[in-house]
Amino acid sequence: MNKKILILGVVLSTLMIASCVKDLIVNPNDPNIIMSGNLGNNPVYMREALGKIYASFIISGQGANGGADISASDENFFTTTRALWNCQEITTDEAICGWTDVGINDLNTQTWNANNPFLTALYQRLSLSVTYANDFIKKTNGSTDPTLLQYNAEARFLRALAYTWDIDLFGNPPFTTDADVVGKFFPKQIERAKLFNYVVSELHSIENKLGAPKFSYPQADQAACWMLLARLYLNSEVFTGTAKWDSCKIYCDKVINSGIYSLAANYRKNFSADNDGAHNPEMIFAWAQDGINTQGYVGSTFIIESCSDPVFIRAERFHGLTSNTNWNGNRSRIQFMNVLVDTLATYGNVRIPTSDSIFAQCKDKRVYMKTKKSMNIPSSSSSGDYGIGVYKFTAKNADGSQAANYNPAYASTDFPVFRYADALLMRAEALHRSGDNVNAVLDVNAVRRRAYGNESGNITAAQLTDKFLLDERGREFYYEAQRRTDLVRFGKFTDGNYNWQWKGGAFNGTNTDSHLNIFPIPGAEVSANPNIHQNTGY
Repeated sequence: MNKKILILGVVLSTLMIASCVKDLIVNPNDPNIIMSGNLGNNPVYMREALGKIYASFIISGQGANGGADISASDENFFTTTRALWNCQEITTDEAICGWTDVGINDLNTQTWNANNPFLTALYQRLSLSVTYANDFIKKTNGSTDPTLLQYNAEARFLRALAYTWDIDLFGNPPFTTDADVVGKFFPKQIERAKLFNYVVSELHSIENKLGAPKFSYPQADQAACWMLLARLYLNSEVFTGTAKWDSCKIYCDKVINSGIYSLAANYRKNFSADNDGAHNPEMIFAWAQDGINTQGYVGSTFIIESCSDPVFIRAERFHGLTSNTNWNGNRSRIQFMNVLVDTLATYGNVRIPTSDSIFAQCKDKRVYMKTKKSMNIPSSSSSGDYGIGVYKFTAKNADGSQAANYNPAYASTDFPVFRYADALLMRAEALHRSGDNVNAVLDVNAVRRRAYGNESGNITAAQLTDKFLLDERGREFYYEAQRRTDLVRFGKFTDGNYNWQWKGGAFNGTNTDSHLNIFPIPGAEVSANPNIHQNTGY
């Protein structure tokens, strides 16, 4: 029987003020409804409560049509992974969206302010996941049951993940833990470096309390913990002012030396309906999606639908979805095509022929792009008919067959958070920045051999530069919600020497101010909470 989970005491307002529930009766009238007051009556329910925390990152909520946990004009539009994808992708060279919804064009052009609805939604959603986790952790602290101890560690991991995105995106967010009482109060703000230290400490504390690598995909395990630590240390200089390359390498080594993971033989395997850990040796941690049981225009479904159009990339042809398709929104900019496709090596000094609209002549088989009406985008809000189409994610299996849990409207493709390829490229960057290109190039070439199918794409240690590493991460992880973070770390997001169409609102792109390297705290939060100060520059 499916249980409906209602966790009282974790209601989040727009201002992240927890509701006071001490006067409410929390014993349910319906025994099939699980509330926080009776979770302890049957520890089996705790697994379902934990599932609620996982689900908070990918769907809008539970109940009819999702039953959004946060009120919004479109409950799918403002879910965590979808808002995160917008903030990490359409603010960069990798993507641009043609929709006219409020806030979209501001992200396209790096002209956002503290009232952008996608920034507000993402901020609220991450806060909600933290609140759910805090409630769960509080209820399982002190347990002697081995299963509940593991669940407690998983909840702490999920809280750490939410806080990691807070560190990256917002810098100095409000801070609450399981030690805080439930009630109306104004959370205090925490400095970016202090939150970094807290999250790192939490991950070290739970490392040996999580399940062994790949113990029960898609639950978080030790390898997911190692990957999150590696990613934090990779960006430590941005987050704290102090580089931690050796620490990054240590945790990449743990993943790589575990012997559990390897690169999938087929790159597309990571973005198909059978990309889950049971069928894919590369997937370490992902948000699980299922066309039957996880429905909503979120995650990979959103990416597939928003990247399709009625003419150039029809969803039913490229992606295997036949219902509610061809949204004609997201596509890439020409500058990123030049990163992903080595046009000079592929075509020489001639124009890309119309007969090769999908860049089939490109030797790098990570290229899932298609030319559209024009590769240049005439305005920052032009329709999806312009630019470079992307069809990297698919609702089909990697071999083109139909998924076992196929749904014509919703993909069963899990959204990757950590892949083995990232362990290799993070370690390569840590080695490179520590002056060891000899070993760094071994990891880079391992990734490139998969991309090229042979050693023709291998590079030498002398060819491994900062620019090459940034470009290689773009080639490997495009459309996986990592680009903004990478560009910031390499000094190319705002005031660097790399621009792209409509950056800063100019056709050829222009430098923007460095304060945009982190987003503003939503204006409503700053106005309502006297403990919160706005990020510099906003």
